Amino acid sequence: MKSFTVLKEDDGRRVDRWIKSHVPALNNALIQKFLRLKKIKRNGKSAHADDRLQTGDELTFYIEDEFFAPVEKKDRLLDKFRYNVSVVYEDENILLLDKRPGLLCHPDENEKVNTLLTHARAYLYQKGEIQESGFQPVLVNRIDRFTGGIVICAKTEEAMHILSDKIRTHEIEKAYLCLTEGRLTPPEGILKGFIVKTQGKSRVRVSKTSVPGGQYAETKYKALSFDKGKSLVECVLVTGRTHQIRAQLADIGHPLWGDTAYGAKPDNDRHYQALYSYKITFLFESDAGALSYLNGKSMFVKNVPFAEGFLKNRIK
Repeated sequence: MKSFTVLKEDDGRRVDRWIKSHVPALNNALIQKFLRLKKIKRNGKSAHADDRLQTGDELTFYIEDEFFAPVEKKDRLLDKFRYNVSVVYEDENILLLDKRPGLLCHPDENEKVNTLLTHARAYLYQKGEIQESGFQPVLVNRIDRFTGGIVICAKTEEAMHILSDKIRTHEIEKAYLCLTEGRLTPPEGILKGFIVKTQGKSRVRVSKTSVPGGQYAETKYKALSFDKGKSLVECVLVTGRTHQIRAQLADIGHPLWGDTAYGAKPDNDRHYQALYSYKITFLFESDAGALSYLNGKSMFVKNVPFAEGFLKNRIK
């Protein structure tokens, strides 16, 4: 047996609606059944579904205690979503995912559900690591839809704040592999300039000098291999601007293979740019709190499809 006293805010509320909100384990059929069997009473007398409650009324339930246990609400999307994730690294604070090219990181105006964020949350939810009322894991960095590679997911609010701060202060190094057209000369260097967003277009341009609206961009590059008119290049971001690697390499005459938006020749074998965020290194220069154990560690993806066969022809 369990009794409840009706509070002022529920004055005038129907009995069945009060029960549904206060004893969620009882569905409509059970409410009607227990009222009919007089297992739910109002002020010691029979209660009816459409009775209007008054402040101070006492509702008594002569039913099993299990009906009063907290009901775990399920997120219907995350509980049923068929996630597809490739985990690079995972611990109690962070999750590093290898995003496949073509998948959005976050929802946009056309795609609301099939995103890396949904896949990550469904993966963690079905492992029992997300509670509906708890922190919802977030992606703390993003890469272009048609770029593949590592994206960092924070599992806790503390990790989110630390990682966001470390990205802002350039204490997390992101390295990319890409295929460019032609042989880079010199094979190693630093690209500097200003990224300018072009109004009304989904690409940017590079300016050698500072211009209104331009953002300084710096990329370190090193050619690793050359074969059949293409170079395999490692790029390390010093800054993180929109389309930075794509635009800067195209600006020096070496667009990424398949990147027709930045001047590459059409190629039936590639329908998007050959660019992959393949390595992340944690280089903390200041206190990282709960994530201090990551300092100095590098994480890699296991496979970069377009790089296969190139490393055997490494530039000496």
